[in-house]
Parts: sequence; structure tokens; C-alpha cells
Amino acid sequence: MTDNQSGISIQMSSTNGLPSRKESSQDPSVSRGTTVTFHNICYRVEVKSGFICCRKTTDKEILKDINGVMRPGLNAILGPTGSGKSSLLDILAARKDPHGLSGDVLINGAPQPANFKCISGYVVQDDVVMGTLTVRENFQFSAALRLPTSVKEREKKERIDQIIKELGLTKVADSKVGTQFIRGVSGGERKRTNIGMELITDPAVLFLDEPTTGLDASTANAVLLLLKRMSKQGKTIIFSIHQPRYSIFRLFDNLTLLAAGRMLYHGPAQNAIEYFKSIGYECEPYNNPADFFLDVINGDSTAVASSKADVDLDNIEEHINRDKTLAETLAEHYSSSTYYRETKAVLQNISLENKKKVKTIFRQITYTTSFFHQLKWVSKRTFKNLIGNPQASVAQLCVTIFLGLVVGAIFFGIKDDVTGVQNRIGAMFFVTTNQCFSSISAIELFIVEKKIFIHEYISGYYRVSVYFISKLMADLIPMRTLPSVIFTCIIYFMLGLKPRADSFFIMMFSLMMVSYTATAMALAIATGQNVVAVANLLMTITFVFMIIFSGLLVNLTSVMSWLSWLQYFSIPRYGMTALQINEFTDLKFCSGITNTSQTDTNCTQVSQPYCTGEEYLKSQGIEATSWGLWQNHVALACMTIIFLTICYLKLLFMKKLS
Repeated sequence: MTDNQSGISIQMSSTNGLPSRKESSQDPSVSRGTTVTFHNICYRVEVKSGFICCRKTTDKEILKDINGVMRPGLNAILGPTGSGKSSLLDILAARKDPHGLSGDVLINGAPQPANFKCISGYVVQDDVVMGTLTVRENFQFSAALRLPTSVKEREKKERIDQIIKELGLTKVADSKVGTQFIRGVSGGERKRTNIGMELITDPAVLFLDEPTTGLDASTANAVLLLLKRMSKQGKTIIFSIHQPRYSIFRLFDNLTLLAAGRMLYHGPAQNAIEYFKSIGYECEPYNNPADFFLDVINGDSTAVASSKADVDLDNIEEHINRDKTLAETLAEHYSSSTYYRETKAVLQNISLENKKKVKTIFRQITYTTSFFHQLKWVSKRTFKNLIGNPQASVAQLCVTIFLGLVVGAIFFGIKDDVTGVQNRIGAMFFVTTNQCFSSISAIELFIVEKKIFIHEYISGYYRVSVYFISKLMADLIPMRTLPSVIFTCIIYFMLGLKPRADSFFIMMFSLMMVSYTATAMALAIATGQNVVAVANLLMTITFVFMIIFSGLLVNLTSVMSWLSWLQYFSIPRYGMTALQINEFTDLKFCSGITNTSQTDTNCTQVSQPYCTGEEYLKSQGIEATSWGLWQNHVALACMTIIFLTICYLKLLFMKKLS
């Protein structure tokens, strides 16, 4: 390991885990801090416009020729909306899709480690902590998955207690963070919890995207004071911010000012006002410098120009008249300033020392724990989340019991006659349809926590397979299996179906398989979607078409051949067929009749075309054999596997970089 790399790698080099803060302060490489430099950063994205039939693709320039140095301290990236500050932050943190990106980002003069996104800290703009867990439980989850297993539990506990104390979260350490249903900690405490999740690994570089968003002025100031204290410990803190108040602005050590993807200023924050004065813009007394800069960028400045800068202002107006934007003009002024020349000199020296640079692999994710260790902790959190947020599961169980009682009352005591045939088919159609539509609740499984999953995966918490398996276990067992068991127990005996134990359990198993398959299809459709309503609409339309081919609304033997193939994609059809074979086999509807003759008086009196269940099944084109029963379960199992595979692949290849 080179000296240049030690600023990052020292965080993971201790055999007992991460070095303590006391040990870090004694290490010369850590006390020197970590310097992040970026050289000639340009970033373009493809923008599609027009209708699908004549869609055009154009390149949009997000960042152009951005150079700078971020040293230990508070490094703020300031600019109006759409200036490219979040894009620059993501590029520095190696969390931006490298397509369309050029330039170099160096850490202490060396190329970014391939797993830089895993060993640095990144606090996203939206909160990504589990609201049903306490502050301490969230920290324990981060420590369990991001610290090596060689770190003893006692050391992890000490690290968590230390961070809780440093962040001022002692009073709320055992309080739930909070959800839309559960009252939790305040906004500032929630933001500090997000920061604490990243501090578990004691990263040398900490990135924050709009850390004051959604906070009141006082809380935002408290968060920045916390970051200031952390920066004095030798951390390099880089963050984007939109419009800070003066008490926050004066905490900045370094300021990077962007507009329209161009750099307008990069240097000491307290020198920015003097720089703008030198190019013709003077900040009015008592005006917030941050507001002043944004006013200048937007062309709304009411600043008074000094007499020395009158010529410069005339030049600016002249440039603008020549089809140059104000941002371009201000960028040209910066490129001719002493700040730009000093920055370029520093970057040139670093480049000369590192001529043999290795291309960074942006997408490499490394893990500090094993598959089964991750599965244990992610499953534990998932079940805790289910128990801590029981509204959906309790509501589904209550609805299941209610519907079971209603169906049992409507079809109560089915008889072995012509009416019994109709009632049996109607009840089976209802229960299979209910199993399908009740599975629509699964569409939220990978949508609601999408931001949390993406952030934790990129940060190296766990593998995609671990998250996928844990979510399935937490949904299929309590939300799909238990309702199927309860539903069967209620309706089977109220309806008076075939009094055989094997038939009872086959019906229960059939309903489970229908529920599993419908849930798997819901996950396959919903995974990757951003809006629940869209996934809900797609699921509803799909189930409506499946119900048409279930075997009740239309006789499948009469469907035209060029449409009949659609029945093989119908989940309710397989469920209905299995239930019918299970119930109608060995069932007789004509009292005292032992043969299938249609000339018998008992049959002709009730105008019944069949006297046995086998005859009815034959009229529906159903094979009343053991294999005829189980082939439906095999088909459902195959469909489940296919849908779950699609879901997993969509999770695996989901766009996780912005």
C-alpha cells in the first residue's frame, strides 16, 4: 500500500476492525487527512425528446471542465437548481454512472479505489433509515454488516455508544426513528441518525447531498455545527447545498460555486465575496453572501459596482450580447483568476507525480461479511420491520377472516345436487380470484424500500440475493401462507366440502400455490417501478384477463384455437382446475344412482346432464386423474420460479447509480 492510498485504506486495515478515533489522531497519515482532487471533469447525458415514433436523442452537457481540490474541512458545493452540484458530488463519490463521464478523481494523488463507494460515507438527501427500528438498532445493523466480523461485539457496542454521544442522540437512542404511522424522533435527530449510519466505518471522506433539506433554520444550523466539529477531527466533508443562511455559510472552509455546469469560483469560502467584488459585484451590507452569489448567477443582483469594476461590467454586458450566457461569462472570469491558476498548479503537480494512473472500476462492490451473516441480519431487520409496522399484515388477516365468513355464509351447507355443482364452482372461483387479488399488496415489497435498498447495496451492506431472499421470507410466510391456512379452515367446513383429510390439505396447498404464484407475478411486474399506482394498474389488468380464462366465465373447450393458448398463462385456471379435481372426484349428485345412464328417471327429473363428478370434469375438458391434479401444482410452481427469477434479475440489473 502506498502512502498516498493510506488516507483511505487505513480505515480498513486494522486487524480488529477500524482504528479508534484516539488511535487515528496519532497516525500521521490520518492526521494529515484525505485530499480529493478532480481533474477536467466533464459529464454528458443522453436526453430523449419527442414521441415514441419519432423520438430524438441529444446530448446534454451537465458539467464542463471542472477542476478542484477538496481538503480536510467543510467543502461546500453551492449553486442554483440544475447547476450540476449533485452530479459533481456523485462523481466525486463514485456513485455516478460512468457513461458520458470523462476526467479523473484522485484520492491523495492516487486513483480512487475500485470500492471507494463502499469505504467512504455518503448521506443521501432523502432519509434512508428504517423507521420501525430505534436509533441504536439502525446503528447496530450498520455495524453488523459494514464492520469486519473480526471486530468483537464489545468493540462494536463501544463504537455505537461513542457515535450516539458525539451526535447528541443519547436521549433518543432507544426511540424509534418513526414512519408515517409511528411518531418518531425529530427531523434533526433523523438527519443525524443518517449521518451516524455512515460514521460507523469512520470514513476519511464523508459526502452529503443537501444535508439541510427539510430542516428548519435552527436544526439545519445544528447539523452543520456537527459537521464542522467532525471536520476539525481531520475528516474531509464534501456536501452540496442550495441556499444556506449566513450562520451556516460562515462555517464553510472551501466553496465551489457552480452554474449551468460551469465552475464560477473554487477557493476559500471567506474570500469569495472579495473575488466577486474584484469582477464587479459588491455584496451589500447585511446581505447573506450565499443569497448574493445566487442573485449574481441568476442576473438579479442589486449589488453596487465599484468604480474600478465599471469597465468589467461593461465587458460582461458586451459578452452577453454576443450570445454568451451570464454563467459562461462568469466562468471565463474565474478561469483567468489567481484562484484558478493556483488550483491548476496544485493539480498539475499531483498529475506529474502519478503519470501511471489506473482506470477506476466504478461498479465494484465489496463486502466485509459473509452471505449467511448478511442473511441473518437483513432477515432479522425485515421481520422486525414487519412486526413494528403491523397495519398491513393485520388488515389482511382481518379481511381474510371476514371474507371467509361471508363466503361460508353464502355457500353454507352445499348439497350434492345440481345446485351443489353450481355453488361449488362459484365458491372455488371466488377463493382463487381472492387469492390472486389479495396478492396485489406484494407490489409494495420492493417499491417502498427502493431508495434504502439502492443506498445500502451501493455502500456494501449486503448482496442483492440476501435482500431478495429475506424479503421473500418475510412476505411469503406470514402474508401468503397464514391467510391461505385461515381461509381454508373457515370455508372448508362451513361449505361442507368432501369430508376427507387429504382433500382438505390438497385444497389448502392449492390456495397457497395460487397465492405464491400471484405474489411472484406481482413482484416481477412491480420490481423496478417507482410508482405503486402504475404497478397496481398493470397487475389488475393482467388478473382480469387471467380470470376470463379461469374456466368459469367461458368453457375453455369452446375457445377458438388461435386464442386457446392464453389459458396456459392463467393462474386462476390452474387453481380452479386443481380445486375441481380435488372436490369432484368420487362425488355423486344423483341419489341412489350407481351408473352414468342418462335415461334414468332420477336424473331426468332434475334435468341434470351428469350424475358423477367425473362426468362434470369431462364436460369441462378436465382430466380427472392423479396426474391431472398435480400437473396444475407443477405448472404453478414453474410459473412461480420463472416470475421470481425475473424479479431477482430486475433487482440485480436495476439502475443503482444516478
